Amino acid sequence: MPDGLVIYQHETDRVHFLNPSSALVFELCNGRHTPAEMAVILSEAYQLRTPAVDEVNKCISNLVAQGLVAPCPSSASAL
Repeated sequence: MPDGLVIYQHETDRVHFLNPSSALVFELCNGRHTPAEMAVILSEAYQLRTPAVDEVNKCISNLVAQGLVAPCPSSASAL
């Protein structure tokens, strides 16, 4: 979807609409990137002057709270 990502959770019958930056963070939550690495990737994608560490951590927390991603030991300690 050009304006982000739509995720349907069958078990809760909920639809989630992620904006483009949240969709990028969601896609990066694959166990291969730390939150700090995600912040750098996001900052490069949106040409930000500094890594978006706080924003990425908040996004990850929201994704976990909604049950869209599961916390992993390395990510949980970085939040």
